[in-house]
Amino acid sequence: MAVNRAFAGMAAGMALAFAGYFGGFGAFLLVAALGGLGAAAGHWSDGGGRLQDLRDAYERSRR
Repeated sequence: MAVNRAFAGMAAGMALAFAGYFGGFGAFLLVAALGGLGAAAGHWSDGGGRLQDLRDAYERSRR
């Protein structure tokens, strides 16, 4: 079952609101950062990303 973008955005907004209300501004920033990281990882994997690509990029950066 695919989740449309409006529902995903609403769920993310609600998670940020709960974190901000119950945990304060630090929790809000943590949830926002981890949510962005998760969204980026999901976008990368939807585009056909592989773990081998990450390893190759890491090896190139060490040189």
